[in-house]
Amino acid sequence: MSVRHAVLALLSEGPKYGLQLKQEFEARTGEVWSLNVGQVYTTLQRLERDGLVESDDAGEDGPQRGYRVTTHGRQELADWLGPPPDSRIPPRDDLVIKVLIALSVPGVEVAGLIQAHRRWLLELMQYFTHLKEDARDDEVSLLVVADAEIFRLDAVIRWLDATEARLRQLPAAVLAGSVQTAPRPRRRAGALR
Repeated sequence: MSVRHAVLALLSEGPKYGLQLKQEFEARTGEVWSLNVGQVYTTLQRLERDGLVESDDAGEDGPQRGYRVTTHGRQELADWLGPPPDSRIPPRDDLVIKVLIALSVPGVEVAGLIQAHRRWLLELMQYFTHLKEDARDDEVSLLVVADAEIFRLDAVIRWLDATEARLRQLPAAVLAGSVQTAPRPRRRAGALR
């Protein structure tokens, strides 16, 4: 989650102070993600250091210190909100890394690991489904977040299913001794196929 860019977006509406940014961030994200006020001020300090925001009363730190976005900050926000960058390197995902590493660790039952994660993800899907059912129609942010999580969790479950099917195709002897893969030549960035 990009707190940095969310803060820039909130400041693009006009000057605000730290606690106000925390409250507006939480309200706009359906109150699903809480934000520590300390994280807000750390983010503001970094944004100010990078020339993306300016503060009022430069000599006074405190809860009523106002911040506003700079021209450079507006450009950074526009770039973030614009088309996605042409990056073909997938983001790091803890579960993907866990499964990949578990494949090469002797004695780890990867099928059990996959089953445990599938069960947990199904419980999370049920949680977000109930959250949607209990939400009011005007709680759009909450409904959008719940939909995003349900679709994301569904995709991860489908990936686990595909991974489990791929592992079933491997000879039992290979799985018993852990899956060993030969190092492959590194592909250059953007060369995924």
